[in-house]
Amino acid sequence: MSVVLLLSLSLLLLLSSSPSAAVSPPQSYPYGISYHIDCGGPTDSTDQFNTSWLSDRFFTGGSTAIVSEPLRFRHPQEKTLRYFPLSSGKKNCYIVPNLPDGRYYVRTFTVYDNYDGKSHSPSFDASVEGTVVFSWRSPWSEDLANSGAYSDLFVFVSDGQADVCFYGIATDPPVIGTLELVQVDPASYDSGSVGRDYVLVNYGRLAMGSGQWGPGFSNDTDLFGRSWQSDKDFRSPETKKSAKDVTTSSAIIAGTEMSPNYFPMKLFQSAVTVVGDGTLVYELPVDAKLDYLLWFHFAEIEPSVTRVGQRVFDVEINGKNVKRVDIFKEVGNLHAYSWNYTVKNLSSTVLTVKLVTVAGAALISGLENYALVPVDLATVPDQVVAMKALKESLRVPDRMGWNGDPCAPTTWDAWEGVTCHVNKNGTALVISQIDLGIQGLKGYISDQIGLLSNLVSLNLSSNSLGGTLPDGLGQKSLTRLDLSGNQFTGSIPETLTTSSLQLVLLNDNLLEGQVPEELYSIAVHGGAIDLSGNKGLCGVPTLPECPLFWENGGLSKKGKIAIGVSSALIFFVLLLVGYLFCIRRGRNDYDFGLPQELMSLYAKRNRYQRQKSLMHLEMESQHAKALQTPPYTPR
Repeated sequence: MSVVLLLSLSLLLLLSSSPSAAVSPPQSYPYGISYHIDCGGPTDSTDQFNTSWLSDRFFTGGSTAIVSEPLRFRHPQEKTLRYFPLSSGKKNCYIVPNLPDGRYYVRTFTVYDNYDGKSHSPSFDASVEGTVVFSWRSPWSEDLANSGAYSDLFVFVSDGQADVCFYGIATDPPVIGTLELVQVDPASYDSGSVGRDYVLVNYGRLAMGSGQWGPGFSNDTDLFGRSWQSDKDFRSPETKKSAKDVTTSSAIIAGTEMSPNYFPMKLFQSAVTVVGDGTLVYELPVDAKLDYLLWFHFAEIEPSVTRVGQRVFDVEINGKNVKRVDIFKEVGNLHAYSWNYTVKNLSSTVLTVKLVTVAGAALISGLENYALVPVDLATVPDQVVAMKALKESLRVPDRMGWNGDPCAPTTWDAWEGVTCHVNKNGTALVISQIDLGIQGLKGYISDQIGLLSNLVSLNLSSNSLGGTLPDGLGQKSLTRLDLSGNQFTGSIPETLTTSSLQLVLLNDNLLEGQVPEELYSIAVHGGAIDLSGNKGLCGVPTLPECPLFWENGGLSKKGKIAIGVSSALIFFVLLLVGYLFCIRRGRNDYDFGLPQELMSLYAKRNRYQRQKSLMHLEMESQHAKALQTPPYTPR
């Protein structure tokens, strides 16, 4: 059937049923981001419902396995799993990258089925975006352990990646069979009122008068990827006796698959009512510590109801009458009508919903129950960047579980060797201590450590770390620094003098150069400092004196100043000589009058030279005459 015909039929049905009801045409679903990951699966595949499954990816560690009885499961992706042994660390994650900010539907399939042959279902917690959402405790029920279970929720992602993390209890390895993530409308499920401060965790999504359907169970589509289960297991004993399933032969229910919730049409094509004037009662299991968001779905699908007031009933929640419903009055017939209500301050682990008939017989098409799980505090983003940079530069081994948020969830231990606390205004978590002594680290300290503005204590002693000490170590908050027993080279950064250090252990490294006097003064003011075992250090007591004008492997400040002054002096002298030379040259090139004394001396010197020349000429003349006289002849 064409889209145009569907729209026309929808409009005709609406106009014939309720002139006052407005209708909006179905919209194409605008969100295209979805991941369906076969955890433990080695290859991509497509299931019988045409869902494309990706081979296992985005995980931080762990190993793969196959359930002990694969024939028990219908779908290939349900037969494989990933588990996280203690050797992978206490905390492991799937981190889906490159996501636009928005709201996402996250769905997991968790299965044990004795994959390890130990007949011991594990205890572990699971978190999404730093908030604990699922807790599994051993022993699981037999049906759950053998067949597994699907769980889902709605969460906002605002940092460009979705973190789904697992935390093992004692030595139990967490397990996961599949992970699905679908972008949904950010305004869905009344997010304007609920806000981004809660994760909506599914505690029951019921399709009345129908069996289980949706992704993985039938070809019926749900644009969010939601699966719907039968309501029969949640009916009270009385309701099981009086309930009556009804369906419609109409192919069209108006108002479905519309923004922002995109509820599927199939949900409204069946319903449950009661025989006579009975009451519909549903008993929903809950955690009494949480509040819940209930979504009710109705559609008048019985052709016998044709006017207002013909079917009226009250909705009671835990004995409180919260709303009177007349579906025909709200939207007419063959039209979807959804309404939500928030339940608070529960005192029981069972939430009771009653539909009490006022006129006709109560009727309901669907019911959703979401726990409002408060979003946990997260680590300050800059400090997350710093810790991830340190993870890479220090080459932190997998066994330490440095995955996901360094500090969140707050109910778990932080990354091994890391201590966190809440910041001053109580809005985020910050790193206060890093203790990684004797861990076999072989990298270097990233300069991003400077972003840890709340760091009080840093211990990286007795590893094999190298490179130079970064300027980023100059946090004002830092009071204890132990980098002893490594292979650090270069000089001690001046930035360390700006901190509040009371303990500095830099002994047994390869450091060189002059020690900043301000740093050494820590010992003078009651602190402790150890610089021994660094042959190249100099300039403070117990260490050799530094060569004149030399420190930190190069010229000192004084040396640089001396060279600067000397260079300036030489330049000045050269400039003066050049100036005088230019003046002298100018006097030879131009007819300037000489001083009187110099003129007089010059004249006398000229007279003397003339007289001397005349005498020489006269002597030469006489000598010539003597040569012309004949030789003497004796008589």
